[in-house]
Amino acid sequence: MNATGKVLRLVAMGAAAGVLVAGIALPAVGGAGVGLVSAVEDVDLKPRDLVEPPLAQVSVVQDVNGHEIARFYEQYREVVPLNQIADIMKTAIISIEDYRFYDHGPIDLEGTTRALLKNITTGGVAQGGSSITQQYVKQVLLNAAQTEAEKEAALAPSYARKLNELRYAMGVEQKYTKDQILEKYLNIAYFGAGAYGVEAAAKRFFGVHASQLTLPQAATLAGAVQDPNATDPNLGKTNRDRLLKRRNVVLDRMAELGKITRAQADAAKKTKLGYKGTPLPGGCESSKYPYFCVYVRNEILNNPDFGKTARQRLAFLNRGGLTIKTTLDPKMQAAADRAIRKWVYPTDDPVAAEALIQPGTGAIRAMAASRPYGTRKSKKEVSYNLVADAAHGGGVGFQAGSTFKTFTLLTALKQGMKINDGFNAGAGYTAPGYSAFKNCAGRPIGDPSHTVTNDEGSPGWLTLQTGTWHSVNTFFMQLEQRVGLCEVVKTAKSLGIHRSDGHPLQEFETFTLGINEMDPVTVANAYAAIGARGKYCAPMAITQITDSTGKTMHYTPKCRQVLDPEVADAAAHVLSGVLTKGTMAAVGGIGRDAAGKTGTNDLSAAAWFAGFTPDLAGAVSLGDPRGASKYKLNGVTIGGHYYGSVFGATIPGPIWKDTMIRALRGIPPTKFTPINQERFGGCGADCRHVSVTPPTDGGGDVPVQVEPQQ
Repeated sequence: MNATGKVLRLVAMGAAAGVLVAGIALPAVGGAGVGLVSAVEDVDLKPRDLVEPPLAQVSVVQDVNGHEIARFYEQYREVVPLNQIADIMKTAIISIEDYRFYDHGPIDLEGTTRALLKNITTGGVAQGGSSITQQYVKQVLLNAAQTEAEKEAALAPSYARKLNELRYAMGVEQKYTKDQILEKYLNIAYFGAGAYGVEAAAKRFFGVHASQLTLPQAATLAGAVQDPNATDPNLGKTNRDRLLKRRNVVLDRMAELGKITRAQADAAKKTKLGYKGTPLPGGCESSKYPYFCVYVRNEILNNPDFGKTARQRLAFLNRGGLTIKTTLDPKMQAAADRAIRKWVYPTDDPVAAEALIQPGTGAIRAMAASRPYGTRKSKKEVSYNLVADAAHGGGVGFQAGSTFKTFTLLTALKQGMKINDGFNAGAGYTAPGYSAFKNCAGRPIGDPSHTVTNDEGSPGWLTLQTGTWHSVNTFFMQLEQRVGLCEVVKTAKSLGIHRSDGHPLQEFETFTLGINEMDPVTVANAYAAIGARGKYCAPMAITQITDSTGKTMHYTPKCRQVLDPEVADAAAHVLSGVLTKGTMAAVGGIGRDAAGKTGTNDLSAAAWFAGFTPDLAGAVSLGDPRGASKYKLNGVTIGGHYYGSVFGATIPGPIWKDTMIRALRGIPPTKFTPINQERFGGCGADCRHVSVTPPTDGGGDVPVQVEPQQ
């Protein structure tokens, strides 16, 4: 008996004995199917349970109100039940892929015998003959593969792989009804153009739900599953022509089987392909809030709470079918976006960025920037997070300037100084010796060879209040020397201060002048802790995650008391004077209790404002991403207005003011807790009862506001 006859005899024997033989669906390997015969004779086929990992589904990100703001996915898929798939779609897929699906077991004996004979006579793979159940098994194994090697094994043209597939198919047929198998197949199949599952494909190809598919549309999708890459309509005219021909093959087959009439088939064949290419939703570039989206994505990818390994976290986000509820407040975000657009144009070289954070929770309410997010340099798009640190997709940030003087103020108050304690500040400050400043490793790092200056003149006698209001460099250098550099660093760290690039803080004598590069989220959150009376809460973007099974995990603020509440109250009292008597006086307040600090780097390399109320805190940075030290904010046009020099109160301060007024509209104002006058009022050992008027410009934070051209 020849090889073909022997195979057919085995098929007949297997069918009679109730044993389903996988070999008949295989191509001939080697000579005339001899390898197949050996495999069938040597292997006892029994049903095997198929491990079915959850299908990769789209994860949806929502704002605080539950509205969608972004999507993440590895495979764009929306799982739907069979009753939400048009009957014509079910008919089309069965007609072309497995017309006897409801009549046979895990293998179609008639179809696979025909395929086997063709394969043997041609010596290759001319026909497949796999049932829908077998195809489902292959897709499950392929989707479960974690590495390229595992994916190759799932597709390997070997008898062992096909035999295993049949074992699993037998198990699937025992476990599920035919309708359940069809539903699973239609939800796992890839249709091309990045669409996995029939619902995603219906939306991607035709802009409709799977339940709304027409005959021509259903035939198109049914035809696409055979070779979705070759017929991917998103790849050009050649592929669309192939898909149109394949659609017509499906229509002819449906008519041949009597599922539709010949007239219906001919009418459908006359219609155009109708591919719409509906954009795939998701990704931060398509989000209305791209910088917040990038923050959320990196929060999940870098946080061990969401998976022990990077691969697990990526799968959790891109495959989990999650609903991620966040802290983003659309109203506050709109306020930040509007204020930035008013003062800085997207086409400007300098970039403004702002973060809003709720004191007492760390909830990030808004993240805005003047540049659009994306990869098109011609559009001046930025492909990293301008508002956050490197751990959340950001870059190196900008030196925070005089916003760091607040940490020296806090340290002085912690050590018992009163708000009117002070000393004489000169036009310049030079460390008296190397040991005048010691870093937290105990090493002397004073620099007697360097003199820190003010922009103008010798201010004379200053107190904690007046020195802060007018941001006098030489005053704060003396104050930092008195309270201790390391103590100031510790205060800053307790408030969550860390460099944007992730490197250790630079602990030099000019620490108080803001030499470290920062990001708005980190600075805003530090100031939020002062507004919360010394309660620091880690920045928080995610409040709730619901997985594809409906299981919900809630995330609460991670807070700790880092400052004596009365110290925070005293600092808020001093910093409130910045808006009324200091560098922000020309800009003014916001109509409720508020406090803050301007920040300008040396020679206006970058400019900041950070401020807070008990209800909301915010920080605004302004700098040139091409390099702040090279491209300073001098002689620049920003927002359509020319500036000789830009300071913290020139643009960042007004952006903050405009944002806060609109963001807090409708929220009842909360007052600061009054300062403990007995503890912090007046002066102690460092008193002087002579009134001295400080200069208008101590450290470069000039109280200037210029209205932008509208």
